[in-house]
Amino acid sequence: MALEYLTQQGLTLVQQNYLTKVGEIDLIMLDVQTQVLVFVEVRYRRNAHFGSAVESVDRAKQLKIIRTAQHYLQQQHEFDEYICRFDVIGLESDLKYPTINWIKDAFEG
Repeated sequence: MALEYLTQQGLTLVQQNYLTKVGEIDLIMLDVQTQVLVFVEVRYRRNAHFGSAVESVDRAKQLKIIRTAQHYLQQQHEFDEYICRFDVIGLESDLKYPTINWIKDAFEG
């Protein structure tokens, strides 16, 4: 659902579910217009009793994503000159009709 949404917004999929010993990145997308490589964390919450989906990406999770992105960039030299950004997609409530909350540049690496 998040991939479809981001594609509709003009981003192109580079890789999905990039997994290493360090961690995982849900989506790696390219914003072709701005030539920005976007690392996307996708979170889903049925309800907000324990905080929103976006709020669940705490500093520890951010650091894990940053380290995983660094690992990715060390392996993929075609993106050496690209600016990178970390986004979070929060999917809230019913999966059939969720609210999508896209936070661009949600944290810094």
